[in-house]
Amino acid sequence: MANQPPPTQPARKEKRIERDENRGQWKSKSEFILSLLGYAIGIGNVWRFPYLCYRSGGAAFLIPYILMVILAGIPLFYMEILLGQFSSTGCTGMFRLAPLLKGTGFAQVVVNAYCVCYYSVIISYPIRMISYCFFKKVPWEDCNNPWNTDECVHGPELGQHNITEGFKTAADEFFHLEVLRISSDISHLGGMVWEQFLSLLITWIIIYLCLMRGIKTVGKVVYFTVPFPYLLLFILFVRGVTLPGAWTGVKFYLYPEWDRLLDLKVWADAAVQMFFGLGPGWGGLVNMASFSNFRNNAKYDSFLIVTINVFTSIFAGFVVFSVLGFLSDKSGIPVESVATGGAGLAFVTYPEAIAMLPVPQLWALMFFCMLFLLGIDSVFVQLEAIMSSILDEWTWVRDHKWKMTIICCVFFFWVSSIMCTNGGMYVLQLFDWYSSAIAVIVICLVEIIMVAWIYGIKNFMLDIEFMLGERPSLYWRISWQIVTPIVLIFILITSIVFIRTITYNNVPYPQWAIIIGWASFASSVMWIPLYIFYIMIRKRATLCDSLKKRLKPLDWTPADPQDRADYEAFRKQRQMPGFMSETDVEGTK
Repeated sequence: MANQPPPTQPARKEKRIERDENRGQWKSKSEFILSLLGYAIGIGNVWRFPYLCYRSGGAAFLIPYILMVILAGIPLFYMEILLGQFSSTGCTGMFRLAPLLKGTGFAQVVVNAYCVCYYSVIISYPIRMISYCFFKKVPWEDCNNPWNTDECVHGPELGQHNITEGFKTAADEFFHLEVLRISSDISHLGGMVWEQFLSLLITWIIIYLCLMRGIKTVGKVVYFTVPFPYLLLFILFVRGVTLPGAWTGVKFYLYPEWDRLLDLKVWADAAVQMFFGLGPGWGGLVNMASFSNFRNNAKYDSFLIVTINVFTSIFAGFVVFSVLGFLSDKSGIPVESVATGGAGLAFVTYPEAIAMLPVPQLWALMFFCMLFLLGIDSVFVQLEAIMSSILDEWTWVRDHKWKMTIICCVFFFWVSSIMCTNGGMYVLQLFDWYSSAIAVIVICLVEIIMVAWIYGIKNFMLDIEFMLGERPSLYWRISWQIVTPIVLIFILITSIVFIRTITYNNVPYPQWAIIIGWASFASSVMWIPLYIFYIMIRKRATLCDSLKKRLKPLDWTPADPQDRADYEAFRKQRQMPGFMSETDVEGTK
């Protein structure tokens, strides 16, 4: 018995993920760049940033905004591009880096699902407004319409009324009483506005046509949907700055109020705008980069996209406020009284000003086409991120991609149709307000902790060195490991502290609606702890061992077999940590 050899341990076999061999790749780098531009630049650049800039100190607001872009926006943007490009997976697959945190990928899918629903309705409004541009007279030009009330006042007569009198502009009544046929509050959803329902149907048909062959059609569509809005924006800029009173509006937009830099809320607004402007945390960046060439130099792409995004936001402010200055000049109402943001700017204030121009149909057509094209890129990139995550998780679906695309489009059309009711705008604003803003900050914080502290910043830097042929500079290490996590914690705290009570059109929301709003936020981020809890209750090893094993990378390798073989040799040479084995996975089931 003493001479008996010790029992042999079974050979350690690394767990492999079944890759999607037909996942596809961008035909050219220009397709990749344009898709990123289309995703990162949306309606918010036109209707949110300019008003936020004016409200938060004019040119002084650019200081906290650009600082937030440098300290958090660029590092997060570049990191997500690298994660997608290295792994060739979507927003759930990238959490193979630390499988215990896979619930964060599910959270991204849920956030995108909410956003796709309400954002598709937002871009259906321009479709509806475009239809009115072919009328002999734009219907928001005067108050001689069946839907107008005694409180209606059209553009040239605005200055004859005191702003405290409670009047409504012709454009305001047109949008709310004719386009939306809005109810008194969210408690009264009312019936379906069938014209809006048809506009939403047209929107989803266009989205399906853009996605029916995946990135093959997306890559071709972006050649039109990305550059053309810039042409329209430039034409509107030239027309705007040549109008009387234009530079009065521009002065209000940019006049610096340096004392506002001491207001913590201004910094919080700058941070939230950075998130909505650049799009980290949503999964779209990771997904678009997953179709990119493995050796693509992503650093310069990231700087290019971020720079164009910031420029577009600032430039859009000139387009918006030059026209608001014209409206102020014509109506006699101060710019600060006509300036607004969001849907009110896009569908009420700006159209009111356009109605005072010669041939308003032409300028309205340009403006609403621009809004639609800016928005639709974001929708189909987010929807593609959802579908890619499904394909990454369930291999049996990969042979039925076109069927899944139809099912997703029909499902989201059906869900979003509730926002085409009389009370639909209240529902839309509720989910826009609560479902995603704070959730994406939490997701980004988990992402950067996973990369810099769990997987390890040293290992991540080595991955980049293998992929791009050079190691990132010290700036990136300090940003990912220290600066950006601290900034994200600051953004998360201030976003919660300074969140305002939601209203729409001066109508407050009941408490039960606010609870639903917070529940929409919880329904996404809850997947992060739920997945960890799921792993804990299914363990076979001790709790500590089970969690430790799930914090090891799971087949974190390139998709291409040759790159994978080279990378595994590179890992051994650099003595990087091993992956999860089959035994590790079985032990936590």
